[in-house]
Amino acid sequence: MSDLSKWTPSDMLEPVRRFLDGDLSIAPGIKIEQFQEGSTLVVRAEVPGIDPDRDVDVSVGEGMLNIAVERREASEHKGKDGFRSEFRYGRAARSIALPAGVREEDITATYKDGVLEVRAPAPKVVTGEATTKIRIDRG
Repeated sequence: MSDLSKWTPSDMLEPVRRFLDGDLSIAPGIKIEQFQEGSTLVVRAEVPGIDPDRDVDVSVGEGMLNIAVERREASEHKGKDGFRSEFRYGRAARSIALPAGVREEDITATYKDGVLEVRAPAPKVVTGEATTKIRIDRG
């Protein structure tokens, strides 16, 4: 019970604030932007403070783009007044469906200023193919 007495009202309301801000997960998550730029799927992931060579895994499998990040805590804090950290450490992952026809070898990824950007170009759809109209019967 003595540990609870150290909490301030703002500490107890922090989970509620995160929920209202849209953070619905208990585990650390990766926030993304996803949009089409022409025929290219662009996914931007907010992952500041990581080493992309060591802490990020971008892979493709079964029509899905998979992004996994592991944040590592490398500091130690000592003090008789306690320590509070809102930083999140651990593993987080997201999976995004790829457009049909995307070739793995065409997917690129870059990391700049805390943002991982993955580009997955889809092949151009050939127009001009004959289409057949299906008749609808009334029953």
